[in-house]
Formats: sequence, C-alpha cells, structure tokens
Amino acid sequence: MNALDYAVLLSTMLGIAAFGIWRTRGRRDLSGYLKGAGNTKWFVIGLSVMATQASAVTFLSTPGQGYQDGLGFVQNYFGAPFALIVISMFFLPIYRRLNVYTAYEFLGRRFDKKTRLLGAALFLLQRGIGAGITIYAPAIVLSAVFSWRLDLTILLSGLVVIVYTVAGGSDAVTLTQKYQLGVIFAGMLAAFCVLLAKLPPWLSFSDALTVAGGMHKLNAVDFSVSLKPRYTFWSGLIGGTFLALSYFGTDQSQVQRYVSGASLRDSRLGLMFNAMCKIPMQLSILLLGVMLFVFYQIQPPPIVFNESAWKGQLQHDADHHLQALQGQFMEIQAQKQQLVRAWLKAKHTAAEAPARDKVLAAGAAAEKLHEDAKQAIGGKANEADYVFITFILKYLPHGLIGLLVAAFFAAALSSKAAELNALASTTTVDFYRHVIHRQASDAHYVVASKCFTVFWGLVALSFALFANMVENLIQAANIVGSVFYGVPLALFLVAFFIPFVGGDEVFFSAILSQALVIFLYFRLNISYLWYNLIGCAVCVLLSIVLRLLFGGRNSSSQALSTSI
Repeated sequence: MNALDYAVLLSTMLGIAAFGIWRTRGRRDLSGYLKGAGNTKWFVIGLSVMATQASAVTFLSTPGQGYQDGLGFVQNYFGAPFALIVISMFFLPIYRRLNVYTAYEFLGRRFDKKTRLLGAALFLLQRGIGAGITIYAPAIVLSAVFSWRLDLTILLSGLVVIVYTVAGGSDAVTLTQKYQLGVIFAGMLAAFCVLLAKLPPWLSFSDALTVAGGMHKLNAVDFSVSLKPRYTFWSGLIGGTFLALSYFGTDQSQVQRYVSGASLRDSRLGLMFNAMCKIPMQLSILLLGVMLFVFYQIQPPPIVFNESAWKGQLQHDADHHLQALQGQFMEIQAQKQQLVRAWLKAKHTAAEAPARDKVLAAGAAAEKLHEDAKQAIGGKANEADYVFITFILKYLPHGLIGLLVAAFFAAALSSKAAELNALASTTTVDFYRHVIHRQASDAHYVVASKCFTVFWGLVALSFALFANMVENLIQAANIVGSVFYGVPLALFLVAFFIPFVGGDEVFFSAILSQALVIFLYFRLNISYLWYNLIGCAVCVLLSIVLRLLFGGRNSSSQALSTSI
C-alpha cells in the first residue's frame, strides 16, 4: 500500500464512523441507545439487515470458497427467502406489538423467566463465538497488508470495533451501515472489473465460463438426497430455511435492526428487500471467486496463498524439499496456460474432450503439490481466506487497494458493531435489568450496556485468537450457527403456534435437545445445515410429548395472544 491507499482507507473509515457518532450524539435514554429512534425507513432497514449478516467474513472468505469449491455454497441460502416471508408474517408483528427491546422478552411473557433466560443465554453463547470469527477476518487483511503479527492485529482491529460500538449505540450502527455497504459493493465491483480486464485478450468472459464449467466450478445445484454432502439443494432449502428462520427471527443482532422501523410496513419491506437480494448477492461473490480460479489457471498463483507462513517455512528448508515443491508447482502452472489455450481452440470439435482432460490432469497434479505445501505450513487452516486478499495486493492498482481494504473494514465494522450491540442489549435487558438490578435509571442502564459491550468485545477477541484453527471462516460461522440455532427457533415456534405447551415443558425440552445436537455434531457425518432442523424438530416434539405425559395446567405458561 502507498500513500494514496492509506488516504482512501483512512478518509473512508474515519469519515463514516465520525458521521455516525455525530448524528447520534447526546443519546442518553435506554430505548434510543439500544433500539434507536424508531423512525428508520425500509430501505435503510434492508441495508442494515444485509450489512449485519454480510460481515468481513462474507467478502473476504466467500470468494475463496468460490475459488476452492465453485458455486455450490450458494445452496446454503436457498431457504432464506421463505424464512424472511414467514418472519414478516408472524414474528415481526408480535415483536412490534409488544414493543420489546429483545426477542427474548417475548419468551418471558409467553412462558416464564427461566425460558427467557435460556433463550438469551443460547444467543449469547453462539453469537459470542461467532463474533470472534468475524473479528478474525479483517485481522487477516491487516496482517497481510502491514506484515504484522496476526495475534496483535486481532487485538488492534477488535479494540477499534469496541470503541466505535460503545460510542454510537444502535442508531449509529444503523445510520452508518448504508454507507459502509456502499463502500463494500463499490470495492467488490471494482475488483471484479479489474479481474476481467486482466484476463488475456484470447480469453473472453464466455471462454472463462467454459473453463470454469469444464473444471466443475459452476455446479451450483446438487439434487442428491444424501445427508453427507455439505451443500445440496435439499439441505439448503430445508436446513437453510430453519437456519435463516432462527437467525433472522430470533437472533437479537438481526431483530434489533428491523424492530426500529418507522412502521410495520417499513420493517416488512426491509426484510423483503433481503429476501430478493440475498441469493443474487452471494452468487455474485462466489462468481468472483470462480473467476479468480480461472485467472489463476492463466497466471501462476502462489503454491499456497498464506505466503507469509510459506516464506517462514522456506527459511527452515534445510534439505530444499519445499523449494523443489515450489519449482515443480511453477513448472506445471506454466504448462497449464498453454493447455487451457489449446482446449479453447479445440472447443466444439472432437478434440475438445481430450484437451480438457489434459487441463484437468495438470490441475490435479498442481493440487497435489499444493496440498503437500499446505501440510508443510501446518495443514489446511485458513488457506481459502487468503485467496482474495492475495489477488488484491498483487494485481489491483493503488487507490483501489485502499478502497478494498476499506471495504473489508466497513464490513467488519458494520456487522461487528451490530453483534456487540445486540450482545450488550441482551445482557443488559434480559439479565442485568431483569434479574440483578431492576429499579435503576435509564442512564444507569446505558452505562451498563456500554460496559457489557466492552465485556463481549473482549470475549470475542479471545475466540478470535483461536480462529486460525478453523478450515474456512465462512463455513465456521455457519457451523456455529447451525449447532445452536435450531433450539432457540423451537422456543419461538412453540410460543407462537402451540399455546397449550407451557414453560416447564419447553425449557427442559430445549436443554435436552441442545445437548443432543452437540452430541450428534461430534458423532455424525452429515451436512451441518441439517442440525438446524434436528434441533428445532426434536425440541418441538419433545415439548409436546412432555405436555401430554404430565398434563395438567402448567403454572409457568402464560396466556399471550399472537394474533397478527
């Protein structure tokens, strides 16, 4: 990065943050700090919901996922539109009518205190872990750009997010997310255009798609009924629906975004905006990764994308084994360009299939050397997460590098601020105010919320320091969610639609179901998306069974109309 990149980065990030803090200055009441002013329009809600989910993990790791596995990851989001429609119809009207700070207040009114606290605790557990993963993502950028130690970079980037969130509150998060998302999309579009411009003249976009398809990177849908593949049409449609229902409908980081709408209509339109845009957005980011894969069939990629780790190993390569690996890899990559060109010349002729097979064989040989090199630097951790940032630093012009780094920071700032704000809100409202200190002033609770923001920021930093143990950040975030999202969703579905079940039954069912999901995750070899369905279905059915077995009037069940 040069002076221009630093100027773009600092002016973009400091300008957006300063604007958000200035616009929300003087907020001292608890409602304004945790929920905002309550006058947010639908378009801002839509962008805020999108920005909260689309963290730096999305824009940093998803292109690497596309590079590695193609478009198949998009199946993970097939259930999201259906889930958002259900939330708009059933969840949202109840939240607005009850005027809750957190979604878990509803559980307390419908069931009892222990069920409310259980729902809040499950949210705090999984979101605290997930927050660590999404702090780790921008730290990769800083570490690669500035050649800093990764652990120190994690601490620095995490502290920046904590300070920003404490200062601004919910409205600052919502107000700035639309500008942050604009920076993100501008940066990603610029990167895509530069990538296409750097393809050789003999490789058109159509030819690039031919290469990607021939190398099995455009297989977006798998209709297999097996439970083992990580992404299939059915796991995405069924398991993904339950994942999205729980995330958008019961996760406070999302609920807090859309309950601040100026009206029920604005909140619903904001969710419908996401229902229409979610799959196209993810598909576009994955396509960027696929085009990166094609680009690196023509231009030689590094033998591993975590180049700092590779260079460190080369310094201890006494027998020159790693240098020999690298030499073989570069030789195969040099041959591959000619093989790809010969394949395209043979397109639509009888020689096309043999020419493509030669490219696939060369790709398999290069992949074998790549895997050997990854093992030399400690296995498979984080490799895909370095693909996009490596391309940015090597091939983008100065100024655009600063914009893309600013985009990653914007994504990190928007999603992490929303998550920390939600964690603090839940801790303050559902635990501190409800259990520990019931009769304090709004000013006292605002201070408490800021303290809890700092606390959860430090917890997230602790998890982030261990995030390098995961294979791929975008997958890790979804795995954590899938293990813990099914049971909270069941609590809300029982509350909405099964009025005869009381708090005792659903509470003990939730504990047993969550324990079962965690046990099955470590014992079964199935797609993690199915755990959303398993956790939810077992909890709902078990709560009904317990009610039928023990019968009688449950003293902890509270009547609450759910008409909409």
